[in-house]
Amino acid sequence: MSADETGVSPLPAGLVLVLAPFAGALLTLSLAPFNLWSSAIVGCAIYAYLLALAPPGQAAWRGWLFGLGLFGSGASWVYVSIRVYGNASLPLALVLTVAFCAGLALLHSLQAWVYARLVRPLPGGMLLGFAALWVLGEWLRSWLLTGFPWLYLGYAHVDTWLAGWAPITGVYGLSFIVAFTASCLFLAWRSRQTATLVSYAGLLATLWGGGLLLRPIEWVAPASEQPLRVALYQPNIPLERKWDPRAYPDILRQYEEAVRPLFGEDLVLWPESAIPRVRQRAGAFLDTLERRAQMSDTTLITGIPTRDEERRYYNSIIAIGQGTGQYDKQRLVPFGEYVPLEQWLRGLIEFFDLPMSNFSPGARNQGPLQAGNHRVAPLICYEVVYPELTARSARESEIMVTISNDIWFGNSIGPLQHLQMARMRALENGRYLLRGTNNGVSAIIDHRGHIVARTPQFEEASLMGEAQVMLGHTPFTSFGSTPLLTALGLVLGCMALLYRTLWRGSSERL
Repeated sequence: MSADETGVSPLPAGLVLVLAPFAGALLTLSLAPFNLWSSAIVGCAIYAYLLALAPPGQAAWRGWLFGLGLFGSGASWVYVSIRVYGNASLPLALVLTVAFCAGLALLHSLQAWVYARLVRPLPGGMLLGFAALWVLGEWLRSWLLTGFPWLYLGYAHVDTWLAGWAPITGVYGLSFIVAFTASCLFLAWRSRQTATLVSYAGLLATLWGGGLLLRPIEWVAPASEQPLRVALYQPNIPLERKWDPRAYPDILRQYEEAVRPLFGEDLVLWPESAIPRVRQRAGAFLDTLERRAQMSDTTLITGIPTRDEERRYYNSIIAIGQGTGQYDKQRLVPFGEYVPLEQWLRGLIEFFDLPMSNFSPGARNQGPLQAGNHRVAPLICYEVVYPELTARSARESEIMVTISNDIWFGNSIGPLQHLQMARMRALENGRYLLRGTNNGVSAIIDHRGHIVARTPQFEEASLMGEAQVMLGHTPFTSFGSTPLLTALGLVLGCMALLYRTLWRGSSERL
């Protein structure tokens, strides 16, 4: 294939070596805390340009470089977890971080190979096919090898016109529009023909303008005129102190003193593993809290490790006082909460033996917590980044809570990315979301994904405010991502069928 056939000239290898990672890093700039949302469109347009002429093997290499730029910049916070809290040496921490990012980049390499080999030759492959394959790649990353659903294109648009699509299509729909916009811009630049430019402008105006028109729609309604009075306590306890048995009494005293003025609120939220001891061994403290919460008509929701009769441990969240229920975390973080290949890795280095890294996953179909007369969808830390898991919980609830311990990220971009994803879950499902963390950012997020109130990072704080319980479901809550993913799969299938028909027809004429 020549430059004349594609409108694209071959690139020197040295330029590709720089341009591909740079394009990947532009996606990170579109997300929190940078929020330069247009940079992802530019990055994807450059990526489409890089893949326009490359044969499959070369496309795979360029895809890997692109992925390395994306994950090397956007997931760099994993170094903090390994180096600071895993106590790995500097060289080992660097090697593990690079290996983690390079491994994730292989998924983009695979996606680029499939695009160049199977999708790009199809009719519309460089327009619809590029965006459809991108979204299917994000979906694959959400579950393959336990999943890493981070750094999606759509997260940058929780505050833009495209936010109007989120309650219908979820974050994957926003990702599709961003990737489609990028491919339109690339193809318009390549064509430089007025009619083509007008056609692409019309398509983009429909998608972006449609999002703007959809934004005012209220998919859900308040359950009552009176919102809940809520309070979130952020203790800011250092990790090394939290799991030190000698600090346990002082930690309990800190929580007890902090919660005293909060009794009387409808709902009080403590962070993940707030009580650093198995529930069965914290009975006396919990009984005291239970009595005080009941007397003040308060529901206290807190994270705490639990153990079943078979001595399996769970990362759990419980409701006491005027609330009831226990939820055990389903989606565990590799190495942080369990160790893959444990028989070989456990004890090899300190990073593979972090505190509380022997949890078991909870059952799939767990019900909501109860806070007074209201149903609460519980999500623990990493779980809030899974769109489908959150939608399943939201179907049975009127309000959502997520608890976390983002201290593992340190002073990096990780906690702010995590907060942005939590905002998207609130927007997708039309539910208020209370986010309680150990050291920030704790926040009250409304049903449109807006932050009503938040705490500063790295400070002890109590955040008080109001949260409305909501009735009704958004289309995304009801159906999840299945309609969109099915439609994209059908689009690719129809394109392949059309290509096969046209190819057979041309062969017969020959």
